[in-house]
Amino acid sequence: MKIAIIADIHANKYALDAVLQDIDKCSVDQIIVNGDLVNRGPGNLEVLQRLQASGFVFVMGNHDDFIRLWSTRDDQLPAQWFDDPFWAAIDYTVNEIVDSGFAEFLASLDMDYRIELPGLPQILITHGSPRHYRDGYAPYAPPEMFTQVVEKFPADIYVGSHTHRPWRAERHGKLFLNTGSVGTPFNRNPLAQYLILEDVDNDWSFDFRTVEYDQEAALAEFSSNGFLEHGGLSGFIFHAELKYSRPIFDPFWRWAEKEKIAKDWRAWEQFIILNPEMLVVPETKKPI
Repeated sequence: MKIAIIADIHANKYALDAVLQDIDKCSVDQIIVNGDLVNRGPGNLEVLQRLQASGFVFVMGNHDDFIRLWSTRDDQLPAQWFDDPFWAAIDYTVNEIVDSGFAEFLASLDMDYRIELPGLPQILITHGSPRHYRDGYAPYAPPEMFTQVVEKFPADIYVGSHTHRPWRAERHGKLFLNTGSVGTPFNRNPLAQYLILEDVDNDWSFDFRTVEYDQEAALAEFSSNGFLEHGGLSGFIFHAELKYSRPIFDPFWRWAEKEKIAKDWRAWEQFIILNPEMLVVPETKKPI
């Protein structure tokens, strides 16, 4: 049995296509999409068209659910966000997805997926953790998260995504794996990244895969399809995250909140003066 787990595509159709071609070469038995199919990028409809008809297994990510929350003006989101120009890229993406009829598909995704095969360790797959899709398996995650996951959601191997960084570790005698991101890696490696699990001698082996793709074409699409024009500052930052293979949106957000200032272009300029390392192009990494 061989399983490919891909996640955090974030509307990057070029990375998705390259990864699916790589998976074809690996002769897998099953493909699981572990959340965040959309948002952050310009190719939302193309990615959804490719995936909806694929027959893959899907798990919901926080960005997938964010489409529902935004489109219904759910009170889980601060009311002021809906009229704030900073969120223009999100509003543009939600309207595009809702108008195209894909919102119901995203809202129907399951929160987890278990793999239970005779004689093999049991695997629990969630976008973040079983506690919440915004948890992330990472070295900086709070120890109590791992404790609660193991105690309340029994399994042998836990697979998550969300942080956009591949990772493995043992906690409480259990194996935790993070798939990394197909569409917007945050580990300073611009290659598309995903995970393969394979049954070897009645145990699961794992392989963190990296795949080259046409990142220049992916970056150019932000302009060619109008995403930057309609997305404002948030669209620009999402473009920068793809270009520099690092998280930028969240650090900028946290800094502006701490400074109690509007998240506008003037604030962005101040932020980059203080954090010039944010806009350093990563070295190209060769596939593993």
